[in-house]
Order: sequence, then structure tokens, then C-alpha cells
Amino acid sequence: MNHLEYYKVFYYAARRQSLTAAAKELSISQPAVSQTIRLLEEELGAKLFIRASRGIRLTSAGELLYTYVAQAIDRLENGEKKLRQMLDLELGEVHIGASDMTLQFYLLPYLESFHERYPKIKVNVTNAPTPETLKLLEEGKIDFGVVSTPFEEGEHLHVVPVKEIEDVFVAGRKFIPYKNRMLDLQELEKLPIISLEQRTSTRSYMDQFLLENGVVLHPEFELATSDMIVQFALRNLGVGSVMKEFAMQYLESGRLFELRFNKIIPKRHFCVVTDQRQKSGPAAEKLLEIIHGKS
Repeated sequence: MNHLEYYKVFYYAARRQSLTAAAKELSISQPAVSQTIRLLEEELGAKLFIRASRGIRLTSAGELLYTYVAQAIDRLENGEKKLRQMLDLELGEVHIGASDMTLQFYLLPYLESFHERYPKIKVNVTNAPTPETLKLLEEGKIDFGVVSTPFEEGEHLHVVPVKEIEDVFVAGRKFIPYKNRMLDLQELEKLPIISLEQRTSTRSYMDQFLLENGVVLHPEFELATSDMIVQFALRNLGVGSVMKEFAMQYLESGRLFELRFNKIIPKRHFCVVTDQRQKSGPAAEKLLEIIHGKS
């Protein structure tokens, strides 16, 4: 029996003031409790208990020791309790990285479902573009990220494409002459463009596609969010480059229209990304199961 077990027996004997009650609590025999107490007293060189009219009571040395042992045992048992709660998904946290786009148009329904099933799990979402999300994953600050292609797939990353997305250019009534026309991509160079900032994967993807087709854009406005691009386009400040779903309600209502080109803009994907070098906790694993339709 190791020292921790010695102190555990001592703790229950002191708390119950009975060797028999301690034995029952620990599911061991009463002689085993007596022997353990005797061995601990021999090792410490101090008498810890004396017999009382009913059971046993601590000596002054025993009371001093019990003060510290009780704190340690209580903390250990509380730790075991919290661990069981975490494993049973009654306690814990999930840390996720996601952009406005991936959060709004993919992740949100899964977070809602997860919260309904496991309301005691705290969900932390760090809102950041794809490059920053991948950096957070690399640093172990999040359990997984939901990002949009393109991005550099490091060999330690596990990447699962989960949704196809489409990039479009949208405009309002000021640009009606361009509606229902089949345009060359080069015509974009003549238009005031509203786009995301350069540090985003969406901007990088569009810039690369256009460059491959001999087109280089110098946007009139570079904004932090796709929602703002749509608002700028609604106010006829330019032609917005966005993921189609951001502008869908305005395309359907006719307040915006989609520019058509003789060269199709290739579609891309939302992806769930994990770092294979890191082990996620039970809560993150359960959320990933829900996302991938395994739970």
C-alpha cells in the first residue's frame, strides 16, 4: 500500500472516528484499517489515535496531520468528481476558431444542437479569418477550426471538407447596365470593387483566380466583414466580392444582382480542421461527432 492509501485510510478513520466505519467506507476489512494506521504511526513516529468510549479520537499529533491530509484528500476527491463530470459531459469547455462566414453559414446550427444536448458545456468561439484560425490551432489554443479554402494544408492537419461555397460579384441599381450581360473578367478592372481585406482566405482565393486570368484588382474599399461588403453594395458604392449566401436575400428580392462572366469562378469549401498532434477533450470530440453526423 502506498503513502496515498495510508493517508486515505487515516482520513476516513479520523472523519468517522471509527475503524469499522472507515473500513466500510473504503470497502476493506477492519483489520486492514488497523494495520494501515499502525504502519503509518510507525513510519511517522507518532501516535495518531487513542481509543475513546465510542470508537477512536485523534491525538494532538493526529489533529495536526488531519488538518493537512483532509485538504489534500478533499481536493483529490473533488478532482475525481470534476473529471467524471467532464467525461460524462456535465462539465467542460470547447474552444473553436471560425470566421464570420463559417460561423453564420455552417457552424451555428451545430452549436445550437450541441448546447441543447449538453447545456453545461461552455463553448468558446474565437472569431477570426482562416489564417489566424490555423495559427490558433497550431498553438493549441483551440480544439478545432472551421475554415474556408484555400489554405496551406500542413501534414499534421486533418482536413474534412463539409460544405461547398460559391463566390460572386454583386451590384445594385447604379450598375444595371451590367445586368444580364455575359462579361469578360477584365471588365472588373474598370469597376469600383468592394472586397475583404487581404489577410483573408476569401480575398486570397479571388485574387489568385483573377491573376491566373490576367486580371489585377485594386479595390475601392477593403472591409473587415462580408456583411459590410453587402451593405456597401446596397448603397451603390461599388461591386461587392462576396460568398453568395451573404447576399442571397438581396439577390432574391432584386435589390442586388449577380454579375455573370464568361469564365466560371471555381467553387471552394468550408472545412473542419483538427491538429493530429493534439488530443481534444470529450466535449470537443462529441461536438465533432455531431458535426460529422456520427452522433
